[in-house]
Amino acid sequence: MAIIIKTREEIALMREAGRITARALEAMCKAVRPGITTAELDAIARDIFRTHNAIPAFLGYPNPNPHYANHPYPATITASINDELVHGIPGKRILKEGDIISLDCGCIYHGFVGDAAVTVGVGHISAEAARLIRVTEEALYKAIEVSRVGNRLGDVSAAIQEHAERHGYNVVREYTGHGVGRDMHEDPQIPNWGKRGTGIPLRAGMTYALEPMVIAGKPQVYVKRDTWTVATKDHSLCAHFEHTIAVTDGDPEILTLL
Repeated sequence: MAIIIKTREEIALMREAGRITARALEAMCKAVRPGITTAELDAIARDIFRTHNAIPAFLGYPNPNPHYANHPYPATITASINDELVHGIPGKRILKEGDIISLDCGCIYHGFVGDAAVTVGVGHISAEAARLIRVTEEALYKAIEVSRVGNRLGDVSAAIQEHAERHGYNVVREYTGHGVGRDMHEDPQIPNWGKRGTGIPLRAGMTYALEPMVIAGKPQVYVKRDTWTVATKDHSLCAHFEHTIAVTDGDPEILTLL
């Protein structure tokens, strides 16, 4: 495992990449409504990245399945609806009242990546959907809070798992958080499950993306025929939140804030 410790100057560039990513997410969230297509949301993010001279980090990203090496990711964002967990490809699909949508995007600015995600409701959503979204976001902030020198990676992972399971939900096992910097996926992997007091010690200068992926039903998932979209096998709702953060000598810093 080769964890890259970032300098203050590198973290400053990541902070700017994170702000651009946050602007794109904010604009998309404001545009979410019944009747809009996921392609229209993709265009919003693409325009913001272009305006800020940032490169979409997802567009053209290699497919993780070697059997589909000729299917790189074709869009600027991922847009995953209801039972879709991650990596939903935007297109002609129209959002409906009561849907929930997970929007994930990232950009490269001066060689460094910002990566973040949020799940929001479309119009009026059910109480259960709202609860799932709330608990998933809370799990993210629980993990951020323990991202401190003196703790270990297992403490971060356990914070997510414990909060999700305390509320009767499951965390996905096949997909994880990850280190981020010059590359969108660096060491270490950060599972959404773990045991406190285990794993590598956290060090100032570590930068990583925490991304709780929480499922209301059973944790099993599958990849759809488009070779990218991950969905729950039992069609239960799921939510996804993500921030890129930096471990410091003091409080953890969220780099993907406006």
